[in-house]
Amino acid sequence: MTLGDIVTQEAIIPDLRVSSKKQLLQAVAEKASEMTGLSARAIFDTILQRERLGSTGVGKGIAIPHGKFPDFDRISGVFARLHAPIDFEALDDQPVDIVFLLLAPESAGADHLKALSRIARVLRDPVRIANLRATSDADALFAFLTQEQASNAA
Repeated sequence: MTLGDIVTQEAIIPDLRVSSKKQLLQAVAEKASEMTGLSARAIFDTILQRERLGSTGVGKGIAIPHGKFPDFDRISGVFARLHAPIDFEALDDQPVDIVFLLLAPESAGADHLKALSRIARVLRDPVRIANLRATSDADALFAFLTQEQASNAA
């Protein structure tokens, strides 16, 4: 599974201007709704409920909010690069400026975990993160997210 299997070019928000975690979650939920046909409110409520269990801010300015949905048939994502970092109650208390929202069917099981792992692995790459932070061009962001590295081929 690659990020190209999860996110489309249309699901990239290159310069999102928000000032709070709630605004951020609402904005990515609206974009995800456009991409998936799921209700923006249902997406927002689900990811907010997940955040209440513990922040999905994984550290180093990165958050991976996620949720599972009934009557949804595929794993899908939205990537957002924030114009300015915001407090996300991240594990390392650092503000967040890179967000990858992951939506999965309730029945996804291991595939949901594999997708989360793949996203985390890609976003742990310091060169890739530097490239993602250095541009607000949607095409370049998509290319940096979805490029496969030779070391990941195995």
